[in-house]
Amino acid sequence: MALALTACLAAAPARAADPGRWNLTGTTSLPIVYYQGVTTDPARNLYFDGVFVGLYRTDAAFTETGRTDDVFPPDVHLREGYNHIGDISWDAVEGGRILLPLECYVPNGPNGGNPCLHGSIGVADPATLQWRYYVKLDPAEIPKAMWNEVSPDGTLLWTSSGRDLLAYRTADISPANAAPDHAPIHSVRRLRDAVPPSGITGATFIDGRLYVAGQGGGPFRVWSIDLADGSRRLEIERRIVGESEGLVTAALKGGTLSWLIQPFMAEPEPPTYGPDHATLVSFGTGGGGAPASAPAAGGDGAGLTPSIRFLRRSRKTVLRRRGFAAGVLCPEGCEARLTVVRGRTVLARTSKHARPSTGRAARALVRLTPRGRRVLRARAGRLRLTLRADLRPPGGDVVDRRVVRATLR
Repeated sequence: MALALTACLAAAPARAADPGRWNLTGTTSLPIVYYQGVTTDPARNLYFDGVFVGLYRTDAAFTETGRTDDVFPPDVHLREGYNHIGDISWDAVEGGRILLPLECYVPNGPNGGNPCLHGSIGVADPATLQWRYYVKLDPAEIPKAMWNEVSPDGTLLWTSSGRDLLAYRTADISPANAAPDHAPIHSVRRLRDAVPPSGITGATFIDGRLYVAGQGGGPFRVWSIDLADGSRRLEIERRIVGESEGLVTAALKGGTLSWLIQPFMAEPEPPTYGPDHATLVSFGTGGGGAPASAPAAGGDGAGLTPSIRFLRRSRKTVLRRRGFAAGVLCPEGCEARLTVVRGRTVLARTSKHARPSTGRAARALVRLTPRGRRVLRARAGRLRLTLRADLRPPGGDVVDRRVVRATLR
């Protein structure tokens, strides 16, 4: 009772500034090692990282289904000095992958605790939680990677450097650019002065806007940013004793937006949500009516709104079965028109009725066109393909377009 009273008193002063767009719907206590960041995939698995170097997976009920207490290979530790992962993001390419923002962090060390003055994006396997490779970021543009988030269409990976937002092509995060044998990659977009005054500890996408959390300079705040021009809007403000970490868009505890809060703090007051565990604080839309949908091609919330995925990428199997297997997940049901293309060449197409579901995707056979069969038989080696979907809800006129990319083996 005393703890609940402390939390209420701590939150009360923020009500005048909070815009009322989101309501608190619940909290979830988690192991303290689920510390830095959180993301989700289309199957509604959740992934956490922390305290500094671990990677963990749970199901939607928070039952742990996998863990790696140190995801870094020893040679990467020794060569680069990386010892810290920030807020992570799920990405659909390479059959699914977890993108890890990497940095060196030494409390009270040189350069503000960043002795390396460079950062990278690590790539881990979501099934095994094991390291695949890493790609270095140009240190002239960014001295460390503290968080990352994949754009709704899966083409860009967003992070920040100082007061600016930076975006990198997800296609550049590939074995072809893997360190240490290859040079750092460069950003393709920079939004100057787009980082809010509270800073950024974690991020997620909702309806195309980048939601970012932070606590610098005062109360805990979540802002949403229009990436067309960098303008921002305050979404949530709370008085919390603790440490702000990652954000995730997922259907949890009656909400759609969840914020990872840790008990570490410099204040003399006790932490709002208790001293010995991490807390995932969930919010649902309030009077301000902020929409609660999320991206599907990559990034957080991929299992909440309509999503698509390749299920079969073996050339031999595709030819034998005369089409690609795809999955369509529509929480409210939908009519899906699916097309597989290579460049401008249509290789396969079909239509599929997907029943309402928030868990299991409806399977569809995207049938090869005559030209598609010729291309697959004539071209050896791997082919980069794109699965496009026009998803129309029952009785609706608005078409939701989704895109995922994969490699045919």
